[in-house]
Amino acid sequence: MITFARLQIPAILVLLLTACANSSAAKAEPTWTPDPCLTSNMNATVKPVNDLQREFNDASELAANLPREQLQPSIAEMQRIRREAEDQAFPACLESLKAHQLAHMNAVIDTLISFVGGADVDTLNRGMAQARNEYDQYTFEMARLLGVTLVPASETPTIAP
Repeated sequence: MITFARLQIPAILVLLLTACANSSAAKAEPTWTPDPCLTSNMNATVKPVNDLQREFNDASELAANLPREQLQPSIAEMQRIRREAEDQAFPACLESLKAHQLAHMNAVIDTLISFVGGADVDTLNRGMAQARNEYDQYTFEMARLLGVTLVPASETPTIAP
């Protein structure tokens, strides 16, 4: 036992209190974490989100070129990518981007499932239009976040002779 001004404290308690005090002091030191939403960090911040979007785009392009009977594995792959996108952590500044990404993915998947199920042409056209609109909104938001100005594509396609 150690005696401190008429208090008797077991030596083990003194060691524990000292260890806790030292541990607390070490944890109290501030650490610097860069803000992912700063303009200078935005490319790195959006990259993981856009990587999943590119993977989804590749899978949906493949699915668009398959016959109806062979779509189930492609739809399952797109659902896997969508679940990964849903589970992906992201800062608040990407909330709108993520919302459009997931809405686009859901519209594509739902439209393909409808196609496999034999939906009518109007239903499929509405689904494709919704998917296209969400992808456009995703692209606009990505450009805004990156500080890029989008230039519209030519309305009139030209064919070289």
